[in-house]
Amino acid sequence: MKYYIQICFVTLFIFSACKQEKKEVKAEDKVIAEVKYDAFGTKISLDEFISSEEMLAKFKTMKVGDTVNVKFASEIKEVCSKKGCWMKLPLDKNTETMVRFKDYGFFMPLDSKGREVIVNGKAFVKETSVKELQHYAEDAGKSKAEIAQITEPKVEFAFEADGVLMKE
Repeated sequence: MKYYIQICFVTLFIFSACKQEKKEVKAEDKVIAEVKYDAFGTKISLDEFISSEEMLAKFKTMKVGDTVNVKFASEIKEVCSKKGCWMKLPLDKNTETMVRFKDYGFFMPLDSKGREVIVNGKAFVKETSVKELQHYAEDAGKSKAEIAQITEPKVEFAFEADGVLMKE
């Protein structure tokens, strides 16, 4: 009986040691895979976002006035050089979306060009006036000659973000 109890204790010890090792390995895996993000606006999660190509496909099915709630990832192509009050995100090589921030409630860092972001909010198609296009060109630091070349309104894929995650 004495040996039986000792065998039980040894067996329990071995099984508990094996389980602890597995937990430690899993904890190490999470640390390696962890990516840090700076958050702006409303707190959003990293789950269930689509790619910029999938976002473009959604935009192509929409017409002026349509709106859809969505979360997607892209890289910042351009940001307002005065305040960071808007940014442009590429959807493919030739198409981009202008992102503004809900209720002018937050801004992006002026040096965020080229950083990866996940934006959450409302995507919509709109027609942008010449005056507004010229204003954005001025904010982006374009020359007077480039601004003067803007003479026609433009149908655009727009986005109003309520939250943004930017990869550190």
